[in-house]
Amino acid sequence: MSKISNAITMLELLSSGRKYSIEELSRELEVSPRMIRVYKSELENAGYYIESIMGPYGGYVLSNNNVKLPLRKYNYDDVKILDYYIGKEKDEERLTRLRNLQDKINGIYIENREIAKEHELKGELLKIYNILVRAIKEKRRVKITYKSIPKGEIERVIEPGEMLLFQSGWWCVAFCLLRHDIRHFDLKRITKIELLKENF
Repeated sequence: MSKISNAITMLELLSSGRKYSIEELSRELEVSPRMIRVYKSELENAGYYIESIMGPYGGYVLSNNNVKLPLRKYNYDDVKILDYYIGKEKDEERLTRLRNLQDKINGIYIENREIAKEHELKGELLKIYNILVRAIKEKRRVKITYKSIPKGEIERVIEPGEMLLFQSGWWCVAFCLLRHDIRHFDLKRITKIELLKENF
């Protein structure tokens, strides 16, 4: 997730009123404790004061837990309702718009991405997913062999940035050193993968 998205997610967690330790927030957002402190500073600059409680049982507490945040999450029932209307829609333009909306929900706002991961990924795909997630967390480059439709298998070195669930499949958004540009890689088309020691 981006810095802004992580900061908003941290604010959502703290708005529940409970105290979170830096380590808990770090695990929840999959970033370093240093980044949690950066998010705290940025949120305070935006007018959300977060109190620091010192000591072994300390952590962060939102001083005003009546923060009004936009509802960003959809749940499984929302997806099923869309499935129902997609199945009944006859107008091609509306059908395209409904499918695009479904992709956005599945790819960006799905309520429990761990459930989605377990549902979608097994065997070799799960191994590829886990390596890419580790690379994102540790900021490490990855060497992949990628099956390109027009050109066949091509070896690339990428700098992974985010995982997306899109059109019922997992993709990795990464900077490709071969193309010197951001690319989207379908996990099903990665035939070999190696986590490199190089950081980015």
